[in-house]
Amino acid sequence: MLKLLEIQKQHLIIFTRYPEPGKTKTRLIPALGSIGAANLQQQMTEHTLLQARELQQATGISVEVRFSGGSSQLMQDWLGSDLVYQSQGEGDLGARMARSLADAFQQSAEQVIIIGTDCPGLTSQILATAFQQLQTVDLVLGPAIDGGYYLIGLRRPIPELFANIDWGTSQVLQQTVAITERYQVSYFFLPILADVDRPEDLSIWQQVVQEKVGLIENSGVQD
Repeated sequence: MLKLLEIQKQHLIIFTRYPEPGKTKTRLIPALGSIGAANLQQQMTEHTLLQARELQQATGISVEVRFSGGSSQLMQDWLGSDLVYQSQGEGDLGARMARSLADAFQQSAEQVIIIGTDCPGLTSQILATAFQQLQTVDLVLGPAIDGGYYLIGLRRPIPELFANIDWGTSQVLQQTVAITERYQVSYFFLPILADVDRPEDLSIWQQVVQEKVGLIENSGVQD
């Protein structure tokens, strides 16, 4: 049985896709093949979720997964029954994000953050900083090197931030900031991080994997 959503004042929404070969991480298929690209999607989602759960244990935020592809049952079988799953629904990325934010605020959330799963440098500490900053500003953005953003957080609905944006281009962050200035929205920038979208980005993920292996080796019992 799928869980009903219990929204806390601090609410985190993770946008991801069910890792079906041929339908996810398509720009990486030339380098990894369709199964390899789907496996990467799976691993990066699990890595992002690990950071979210770390923060959840420390602060009690609520976590929701908004997915495309697959089904609620497939998502639950993959990521566990302790999370809430909702389809992203129709529309471009802006429409889907605006809808998920509106739903959360309607259910009494006071600070809502949306993240994707393409940015392995996103840590529980950065997420904690984002929620902390939302106590004093209207908007928190995590700028991505490619000109987009890996995180957006709000403490009130601002649907204008999601209209007339050229999603998937290097103009996204610039266009978003221009809207904040037009509507006098106060904002805070998190550290700039890199997404893993193209074959040349794969070294970013490899570095994260190597760091994980190093941590596991260093945590072994010493004689």
